[in-house]
Amino acid sequence: QVQLVESGGGLVQAGGSLRLSCTASGFIFSMNTMAWYRQAPGKQRELVAVVTSGGRTVYADSAKGRFTISRDNAKNMVNLQINSLKPEDTAVYYCRLSGSQHWGQGTQVTVSS
Repeated sequence: QVQLVESGGGLVQAGGSLRLSCTASGFIFSMNTMAWYRQAPGKQRELVAVVTSGGRTVYADSAKGRFTISRDNAKNMVNLQINSLKPEDTAVYYCRLSGSQHWGQGTQVTVSS
């Protein structure tokens, strides 16, 4: 069965960086588009970034410039590097097998001012 397990979240001061990782199993990872979403308290879940099977990346406007999505097909991992963190980046970050209902459990990112 499909499994997505996120890691790398935590508490960080504004201006810091985090690298989130999602380890996938149960499907042919290299052939699938993967995505990162986030959900802030009291808000709807929103798309952050997408990476296609061919490595093309797409970012939400709010993520351009500070977020970098990447994939490692040898390790079945998709990563999200977040730099210059802001308090408004505080959210639970989720990995998703794009186009499916398969989500990870989420990893909490909290940015203190």
